[in-house]
Amino acid sequence: MGPSSTQIIGDLGADVIAVEPLEGTNSRRMGPGPHPELSGIALNLLRNKRSVAIDLKRPEGRDALLRIAATCDVTITNVRSASLRRLRLTYDDVRAVRPDIVYCQAVGYRSGSEHADDAAFDDVIQAASGVADAQRRSFGRPTFAATVMADKVCAMAIVNSVLAALLHRSRTGAGQMIEVPMRDVMAAFMLLEHGAGAIAVGGSPGAGYGRVLAPSRRPFRTADGWVAILPYSSADFDRLYAEGGRVDLVGDERTRGMNHVDHADFLYTQLEDIVATRTTAEWLAFCRTHDIAASPIVTLDELVAEMPVAEHAVAGAYHVVSSGITFSGSALAEPTDAPLIGQHTAAVLTEAGLSDGEIADLVAGGVVR
Repeated sequence: MGPSSTQIIGDLGADVIAVEPLEGTNSRRMGPGPHPELSGIALNLLRNKRSVAIDLKRPEGRDALLRIAATCDVTITNVRSASLRRLRLTYDDVRAVRPDIVYCQAVGYRSGSEHADDAAFDDVIQAASGVADAQRRSFGRPTFAATVMADKVCAMAIVNSVLAALLHRSRTGAGQMIEVPMRDVMAAFMLLEHGAGAIAVGGSPGAGYGRVLAPSRRPFRTADGWVAILPYSSADFDRLYAEGGRVDLVGDERTRGMNHVDHADFLYTQLEDIVATRTTAEWLAFCRTHDIAASPIVTLDELVAEMPVAEHAVAGAYHVVSSGITFSGSALAEPTDAPLIGQHTAAVLTEAGLSDGEIADLVAGGVVR
């Protein structure tokens, strides 16, 4: 969630300094890639960042990091609180060198809770925040979403919180500490719709949004493949049922108003047999004509192929995973390549006020790379 949040902020034009251990971050080795230090994930996750490699367990490394932090508007960390205390890199430590710092600490569990210092990764947080239970209700057993959902949702919470704190500072001059606990953020994310009837104290029938949890809520098999179709009004259902010859269901009370939410499993099951009689292209054309939401099943490889291609200085050609966001009045900087480990260490330390001799001593002592 830390690297993902700073990738978003970097895309928005910030000068992001990624502080890595001497051997580099784990993302550099996650899956295959064109260079030993640049996996396919890292090529996009580390773009628009400058890399500084420091051994923070060494006192000289900690001091160098604080020299850098003194020049920054924001510090974002997803290191656990106990480790930050050992390293003496807490909010109070950084605030001592930059009083108006916006310091965001992303953690697994809320500080002061019984799990505050527990290890937390995406799968564990999916289990702790209702994602796995929602999957159980749909598929019969707890499973994880096939993406690092918690990491990426919490990354967006980090970005939103940091931008709000910067706006607060622009108005008041005051920095502050932000805590983003994964479990709480994901619980709020899940309960937006799945709180359902349980939100009212003593409410019925309890948590869980029926339409989303319906076991038959899935892409439909067509005569030659698959398609996603989402009828959302009584008119949508009526047109699909009429087209499929199920006139007995046209005008069915279960599709009136929002009744389809409570009867989604039955209604979608009826559509399965209808959709199977025609090709994907035929159903897409029908849905487009009648303004019914529909899409083919786009593969991950097809999505990658849509992305623009850039040339990395050492890794060669690669697909840039674009955020897709545009601004009418802001000209953002051209994206920069994902750096190699410590590629910008000397430059950043120089900007922080260290002399060439001090930097040379740190390199010679194995404190920085």
